[in-house]
Amino acid sequence: MDVTVKTKKKEEILQAFKFRHATKLFDASRKITEEDFAFILETGRLSPSSIGFEPWKFLIVQNPEFRQRLSEVSSGAQRQLATASHFIVILARTDASYSSPYAEYMLREVQGMPDDVFKLTSEAYGKFQNNQGLLQNAKTLFDWASKQTYIALGNMMTAAAQIGIDSCPIEGYNYAEVHRILEDAGLLENGAWDVSVMAAFGYRAEEPHREKSRQSVEQITLWIK
Repeated sequence: MDVTVKTKKKEEILQAFKFRHATKLFDASRKITEEDFAFILETGRLSPSSIGFEPWKFLIVQNPEFRQRLSEVSSGAQRQLATASHFIVILARTDASYSSPYAEYMLREVQGMPDDVFKLTSEAYGKFQNNQGLLQNAKTLFDWASKQTYIALGNMMTAAAQIGIDSCPIEGYNYAEVHRILEDAGLLENGAWDVSVMAAFGYRAEEPHREKSRQSVEQITLWIK
Protein backbone atom coordinates (compact mmCIF):
# COMPACT_ATOMS: atom_id res chain seq x y z
CA MET A 1 0.00 0.00 0.00
CA ASP A 2 1.21 3.47 -0.85
CA VAL A 3 2.63 5.26 2.21
CA THR A 4 0.41 8.30 1.67
CA VAL A 5 -2.71 6.14 1.38
CA LYS A 6 -1.73 4.18 4.49
CA THR A 7 -1.15 7.36 6.49
CA LYS A 8 -4.54 8.70 5.43
CA LYS A 9 -6.29 5.46 6.38
CA LYS A 10 -4.62 5.37 9.79
CA GLU A 11 -5.67 8.93 10.50
CA GLU A 12 -9.26 8.18 9.43
CA ILE A 13 -9.40 5.19 11.78
CA LEU A 14 -7.98 7.16 14.71
CA GLN A 15 -10.43 9.98 14.06
CA ALA A 16 -13.27 7.45 14.24
CA PHE A 17 -12.05 6.28 17.64
CA LYS A 18 -11.81 9.88 18.83
CA PHE A 19 -15.28 10.64 17.46
CA ARG A 20 -16.94 7.64 19.13
CA HIS A 21 -18.30 8.07 22.63
CA ALA A 22 -20.88 6.28 24.75
CA THR A 23 -23.91 8.19 23.50
CA LYS A 24 -26.60 8.35 26.17
CA LEU A 25 -29.16 10.44 24.30
CA PHE A 26 -29.80 10.16 20.56
CA ASP A 27 -31.63 12.45 18.17
CA ALA A 28 -34.83 10.44 17.76
CA SER A 29 -35.71 12.29 14.57
CA ARG A 30 -32.64 11.01 12.72
CA LYS A 31 -32.65 7.45 11.42
CA ILE A 32 -29.80 5.34 10.10
CA THR A 33 -30.38 4.36 6.50
CA GLU A 34 -30.99 0.73 5.64
CA GLU A 35 -27.76 0.66 3.64
CA ASP A 36 -25.66 2.08 6.47
CA PHE A 37 -27.08 -0.27 9.08
CA ALA A 38 -26.54 -3.23 6.77
CA PHE A 39 -22.89 -2.16 6.59
CA ILE A 40 -22.65 -2.06 10.40
CA LEU A 41 -24.19 -5.53 10.69
CA GLU A 42 -21.85 -6.87 8.02
CA THR A 43 -18.82 -5.83 10.07
CA GLY A 44 -20.29 -7.79 12.96
CA ARG A 45 -20.93 -10.80 10.76
CA LEU A 46 -17.37 -10.75 9.43
CA SER A 47 -15.81 -10.44 12.88
CA PRO A 48 -13.41 -13.11 14.12
CA SER A 49 -14.39 -15.59 16.82
CA SER A 50 -12.55 -18.26 18.76
CA ILE A 51 -12.21 -21.41 16.62
CA GLY A 52 -14.55 -19.77 14.13
CA PHE A 53 -17.76 -20.72 15.93
CA GLU A 54 -19.47 -17.31 15.47
CA PRO A 55 -21.49 -17.86 18.67
CA TRP A 56 -23.63 -14.76 18.27
CA LYS A 57 -27.00 -13.57 17.12
CA PHE A 58 -28.06 -9.94 16.72
CA LEU A 59 -31.62 -9.07 17.74
CA ILE A 60 -32.51 -5.69 16.22
CA VAL A 61 -35.27 -4.31 18.43
CA GLN A 62 -37.28 -1.69 16.56
CA ASN A 63 -40.76 -2.39 17.96
CA PRO A 64 -41.65 0.51 20.33
CA GLU A 65 -43.66 -1.69 22.71
CA PHE A 66 -40.88 -4.24 22.96
CA ARG A 67 -38.37 -1.46 23.57
CA GLN A 68 -40.56 -0.13 26.36
CA ARG A 69 -40.64 -3.54 28.03
CA LEU A 70 -36.85 -3.71 27.91
CA SER A 71 -36.58 -0.15 29.19
CA GLU A 72 -38.52 -1.05 32.34
CA VAL A 73 -35.82 -3.56 33.33
CA SER A 74 -32.76 -1.82 31.85
CA SER A 75 -31.68 1.09 34.00
CA GLY A 76 -28.65 1.78 31.82
CA ALA A 77 -30.57 1.87 28.56
CA GLN A 78 -33.71 3.90 29.17
CA ARG A 79 -32.69 7.00 27.23
CA GLN A 80 -31.08 4.96 24.47
CA LEU A 81 -34.10 2.68 24.04
CA ALA A 82 -36.34 5.72 23.74
CA THR A 83 -34.22 7.62 21.22
CA ALA A 84 -31.80 5.35 19.32
CA SER A 85 -32.39 4.74 15.64
CA HIS A 86 -31.48 1.07 16.05
CA PHE A 87 -31.15 -1.03 19.20
CA ILE A 88 -29.46 -4.42 19.34
CA VAL A 89 -29.57 -7.16 21.93
CA ILE A 90 -26.63 -9.46 21.25
CA LEU A 91 -27.14 -13.08 22.18
CA ALA A 92 -24.43 -15.66 22.80
CA ARG A 93 -24.68 -19.38 22.12
CA THR A 94 -25.15 -21.56 25.19
CA ASP A 95 -24.18 -24.89 23.62
CA ALA A 96 -20.99 -24.14 21.69
CA SER A 97 -19.03 -27.14 22.94
CA TYR A 98 -16.92 -29.03 20.40
CA SER A 99 -19.30 -32.01 20.48
CA SER A 100 -22.56 -30.07 20.11
CA PRO A 101 -24.84 -30.14 17.06
CA TYR A 102 -24.09 -26.42 16.72
CA ALA A 103 -20.35 -27.10 16.43
CA GLU A 104 -21.00 -29.79 13.84
CA TYR A 105 -23.21 -27.41 11.88
CA MET A 106 -20.52 -24.70 11.93
CA LEU A 107 -17.76 -27.05 10.86
CA ARG A 108 -19.64 -29.12 8.30
CA GLU A 109 -22.22 -26.75 6.87
CA VAL A 110 -20.70 -23.30 7.26
CA GLN A 111 -16.99 -24.11 6.96
CA GLY A 112 -17.56 -27.01 4.59
CA MET A 113 -15.25 -29.56 6.20
CA PRO A 114 -15.22 -33.09 4.76
CA ASP A 115 -15.66 -36.03 7.16
CA ASP A 116 -11.98 -36.73 7.77
CA VAL A 117 -11.10 -33.08 8.41
CA PHE A 118 -14.17 -32.63 10.59
CA LYS A 119 -13.18 -35.56 12.82
CA LEU A 120 -9.62 -34.33 13.35
CA THR A 121 -10.71 -30.73 13.85
CA SER A 122 -13.44 -31.67 16.31
CA GLU A 123 -10.97 -33.66 18.38
CA ALA A 124 -8.49 -30.77 18.38
CA TYR A 125 -11.19 -28.29 19.42
CA GLY A 126 -12.25 -30.67 22.19
CA LYS A 127 -8.71 -30.63 23.59
CA PHE A 128 -8.60 -26.85 23.31
CA GLN A 129 -11.88 -26.33 25.15
CA ASN A 130 -10.93 -28.85 27.82
CA ASN A 131 -7.46 -27.33 28.35
CA GLN A 132 -9.01 -23.88 28.69
CA GLY A 133 -11.45 -25.14 31.32
CA LEU A 134 -14.42 -24.28 29.13
CA LEU A 135 -16.21 -27.60 29.60
CA GLN A 136 -16.48 -27.42 33.39
CA ASN A 137 -20.11 -26.36 33.31
CA ALA A 138 -22.68 -24.44 31.26
CA LYS A 139 -21.60 -21.09 32.71
CA THR A 140 -17.94 -21.38 31.71
CA LEU A 141 -18.96 -22.35 28.19
CA PHE A 142 -21.47 -19.51 27.90
CA ASP A 143 -18.98 -16.98 29.28
CA TRP A 144 -16.50 -18.07 26.60
CA ALA A 145 -19.14 -17.61 23.88
CA SER A 146 -20.18 -14.27 25.35
CA LYS A 147 -16.60 -12.97 25.13
CA GLN A 148 -16.73 -13.49 21.38
CA THR A 149 -19.77 -11.25 21.03
CA TYR A 150 -17.74 -8.32 22.34
CA ILE A 151 -15.37 -8.66 19.40
CA ALA A 152 -18.30 -8.22 17.01
CA LEU A 153 -19.70 -5.40 19.13
CA GLY A 154 -16.41 -3.49 19.08
CA ASN A 155 -16.09 -3.87 15.34
CA MET A 156 -19.64 -2.65 14.75
CA MET A 157 -19.15 0.42 16.94
CA THR A 158 -15.88 1.32 15.23
CA ALA A 159 -17.36 0.79 11.77
CA ALA A 160 -20.33 2.97 12.72
CA ALA A 161 -18.03 5.73 13.94
CA GLN A 162 -16.12 5.66 10.67
CA ILE A 163 -19.27 6.68 8.83
CA GLY A 164 -20.39 9.23 11.43
CA ILE A 165 -22.85 7.08 13.35
CA ASP A 166 -22.90 7.06 17.15
CA SER A 167 -23.27 4.10 19.45
CA CYS A 168 -23.37 2.99 23.05
CA PRO A 169 -22.57 -0.44 24.51
CA ILE A 170 -24.92 -1.32 27.36
CA GLU A 171 -24.57 -3.72 30.27
CA GLY A 172 -26.92 -1.89 32.65
CA TYR A 173 -29.89 -4.24 32.66
CA ASN A 174 -31.55 -6.82 34.90
CA TYR A 175 -30.34 -10.05 33.35
CA ALA A 176 -33.10 -12.26 34.76
CA GLU A 177 -35.86 -9.94 33.56
CA VAL A 178 -34.40 -9.39 30.09
CA HIS A 179 -33.90 -13.15 29.82
CA ARG A 180 -37.55 -13.68 30.77
CA ILE A 181 -38.81 -11.14 28.21
CA LEU A 182 -36.81 -12.72 25.41
CA GLU A 183 -37.67 -16.24 26.48
CA ASP A 184 -41.40 -15.46 26.64
CA ALA A 185 -41.14 -14.10 23.09
CA GLY A 186 -39.47 -17.32 21.92
CA LEU A 187 -36.29 -15.48 20.95
CA LEU A 188 -33.89 -17.70 22.90
CA GLU A 189 -34.85 -20.81 20.93
CA ASN A 190 -35.48 -23.07 23.90
CA GLY A 191 -32.26 -22.13 25.64
CA ALA A 192 -29.89 -22.28 22.67
CA TRP A 193 -29.13 -18.57 23.16
CA ASP A 194 -28.87 -16.18 26.08
CA VAL A 195 -28.30 -12.47 26.68
CA SER A 196 -24.73 -11.21 26.35
CA VAL A 197 -24.78 -7.43 25.86
CA MET A 198 -26.84 -4.62 24.33
CA ALA A 199 -25.96 -1.74 22.03
CA ALA A 200 -27.66 1.36 20.68
CA PHE A 201 -26.92 3.08 17.37
CA GLY A 202 -28.02 6.43 16.02
CA TYR A 203 -27.02 10.09 15.96
CA ARG A 204 -26.08 12.04 19.07
CA ALA A 205 -28.51 14.65 20.32
CA GLU A 206 -25.72 16.69 21.87
CA GLU A 207 -21.95 16.85 21.85
CA PRO A 208 -20.00 15.18 24.68
CA HIS A 209 -19.58 17.40 27.74
CA ARG A 210 -15.88 16.62 28.04
CA GLU A 211 -13.06 15.39 25.88
CA LYS A 212 -12.22 11.71 25.71
CA SER A 213 -9.84 10.73 28.52
CA ARG A 214 -7.54 7.73 28.39
CA GLN A 215 -4.33 6.61 30.06
CA SER A 216 -1.16 7.15 28.04
CA VAL A 217 0.16 4.32 25.90
CA GLU A 218 3.14 4.06 28.27
CA GLN A 219 0.80 3.35 31.19
CA ILE A 220 -0.97 0.46 29.50
CA THR A 221 1.85 -1.30 27.69
CA LEU A 222 4.82 -3.38 28.73
CA TRP A 223 7.25 -4.61 26.10
CA ILE A 224 8.92 -7.98 26.72
CA LYS A 225 12.05 -7.96 24.57
